[in-house]
Amino acid sequence: MSAVPEASARPAWCEPQEWAARVKLAATYRVFHQLGWTELIFNHITLRVPGSQPHFLINPFGLTYDEIKASNLVKIDLGGQILSPSDYPINPAGFVIHSAIHANVADAHCVMHTHTTAGLAVACMEGGLAPTNFYSAQLHDMVAYHDFEGITVHDDEKPRLLKSMGDRRLLILRNHGLLAHGVNLAHAFALLWTLNRACEIQLATDSMRGQAIPIDPAITARATRDALQFSPEHGAGENVLAALIRRVERIDPSYKE
Repeated sequence: MSAVPEASARPAWCEPQEWAARVKLAATYRVFHQLGWTELIFNHITLRVPGSQPHFLINPFGLTYDEIKASNLVKIDLGGQILSPSDYPINPAGFVIHSAIHANVADAHCVMHTHTTAGLAVACMEGGLAPTNFYSAQLHDMVAYHDFEGITVHDDEKPRLLKSMGDRRLLILRNHGLLAHGVNLAHAFALLWTLNRACEIQLATDSMRGQAIPIDPAITARATRDALQFSPEHGAGENVLAALIRRVERIDPSYKE
């Protein structure tokens, strides 16, 4: 089943394809709110606007995720210029990280960044993500690391961030948080959910007495090949995201406004 929610009344200033993208992105912000993947008014999910122009949608700076609606998402270009009617600015820190990836990775149509407790805790550990649980075993050679340089508001960090990320879709920002990019919302979500879940299990495991059982690299490589939920050819999380959006719809359908 598609994760695209039923469209609501579209404003005259917005093209149909862009409105559909706005509705689905707003729904995903509400999903993050329900999962607790929020940090007051901070952090971002950005989505490429359908079409030939390098424009993308970002949350307005000042609203919590449960206040996000299709109509109040902000369309910007790669220079950070606001291109849609908006009563709010954008967060420079979000713009720097997300625009670097959108501008330089051709199929990075969606970028997600979180500061969850588990994700940030693992990002603060020297060893990073450990291959010791069911979820981290599905991320063999899929995670890159970028050293902390402070608050990400400086453009000169962009090339170093891109170099750190390389060709991997998951990036642990050391001392900072988690990041995923995908070919669409559901793809990025499936990747980020798995990484965050791996961090949650690692956080719990590290709090217990005893030694975690390492998983052989040959097994993690096989588990990653078998984890078809990341593959666009096998839905790449569309059914999961659709189910979570249906839950949002039952609770509060105002995201479609």
